[in-house]
Amino acid sequence: MQTTDTTYDNVSHVNHGFQHEEQRPPPYAPSSGINPPLPQYPGSQNSAPPYFSERYSPAQSLHQYTPHTAPVNTHHTVTPGLYLDVNPVHKASRRKKWPFILCIVITLLVVAGVIAAVLWFYGGFDCLQGRRCKTDNKCVSFSQRCDGVQDCPSGDDETHCFRLYGSNSLLQMYSHVTQKWENVCLDGWNDNLGMQACEEMGYERNTYEGYEEIYSRASSDYMLVKTDSPSSFNLTSFLSKSSDCPSNKAVALKCIDCGRNNGRRIVGGTTVNSKGVWPWQVSLQISGNHLCGGSVITPYWIITAAHCVYEFSNARDWTVYAGYLTRAEMRSATGNSVSRIVMHNFDPRTNENDIALMKLNRPLTITLDVRPVCLPHKGMYFAAPRECYVTGWGALFSGGPSSQTLQEAKIQLIDRTTCNSRAVYNGQITDTMICAGKLEGGVDSCQGDSGGPLVIKENSLWWLVGDTSWGDGCAFRNKPGVYGNVTYFLDWIHEQMRRY
Repeated sequence: MQTTDTTYDNVSHVNHGFQHEEQRPPPYAPSSGINPPLPQYPGSQNSAPPYFSERYSPAQSLHQYTPHTAPVNTHHTVTPGLYLDVNPVHKASRRKKWPFILCIVITLLVVAGVIAAVLWFYGGFDCLQGRRCKTDNKCVSFSQRCDGVQDCPSGDDETHCFRLYGSNSLLQMYSHVTQKWENVCLDGWNDNLGMQACEEMGYERNTYEGYEEIYSRASSDYMLVKTDSPSSFNLTSFLSKSSDCPSNKAVALKCIDCGRNNGRRIVGGTTVNSKGVWPWQVSLQISGNHLCGGSVITPYWIITAAHCVYEFSNARDWTVYAGYLTRAEMRSATGNSVSRIVMHNFDPRTNENDIALMKLNRPLTITLDVRPVCLPHKGMYFAAPRECYVTGWGALFSGGPSSQTLQEAKIQLIDRTTCNSRAVYNGQITDTMICAGKLEGGVDSCQGDSGGPLVIKENSLWWLVGDTSWGDGCAFRNKPGVYGNVTYFLDWIHEQMRRY
């Protein structure tokens, strides 16, 4: 992580691979015969594939388009307004081809009709107004979603029915009647229902913190606890749409104690001097070598970058170290083993969907030094030039050695339009990415910081806005860091937490 005040010229520099201080893990016998030994790559002993530098720095490609023009016919002169058939033989042959072309068109129409009939017979068109079940491909309409009746064999039509909204964690449920998200009325609510709602979003029951009341005068409807609640396991059966909430109070739900730190930051400092400052920061290692960073979101789950695990996808190869400031401390410590890696549909060519989850074999012990960061909620908007922080053990300058002590850098969000300008990243930034840094350069994440947290403080809590993904060099002018857009991936994250 580069945190100098130096401003660099905009030079064309793309950083690939591990730095010599990063000590890329040497070939070794894997823990299982399933995974082959770590591959060797051309270059130095410590080189790595282009898509895996600790803050990924993809090669930039410049495509130039040259318009094609038809060649000028220099063999014939045609008087304007006069048609000249220079090849009567070709004209005759074209007349003979039209029955063949007509036959092809008719055949295609017949095939399209057959496909349409099959789709209609099996209900394929119904799903234009609904969604399919994951197990048997059955189509369920939107009006059947979250109605308390399990229409899919796996019950997935009754999942994703709850969400938290805004920084005050307002609980909302999807109404199958209005097909909108409605606030949950406080009347009749209790902790048992709260725990069920948190579990439906993927949180463990033992992390449940409770609920609070928020004064709410909703412009539309509420979801209200039924007075004759059925004895059903499905939480959606307990709630129904109501145009009235007698208390005018909504439920604010807290599924986990997150986003709080206990250390004391040194103003203007770049080296972290207290373990409690960034308690969600972890080091992800293979064979004792730090490769990437990550963020604790629950005692079991870590968020990191997909390019960190794109090649090294065997969960048993990884160890997670939480609650440490220096790499020296970790060498004598016992980390947490990983039971599962869930990677998004990452594209190493475009860096799309650069996010992954690690599930630990045993949960982290939550202490003053180890705490989860808050996942952002729907309705939370972080706009440029919002101040944010990035942390990690990455290189101190582009191409340099990695840090032995945890570093922090204060940077700013940069709007997508600016980041996609020709002078910056020329259209490479998509909805799955966000930019943060300083356009003048000098402060940035770097190799070794990949997967680590980009956080913003709001409502007295720290929220995970991004995971360190890629960049053109480190701290160069007009080349800020690019991060995975965690808010974009919220539904995917909660789905994996609930599934596994």
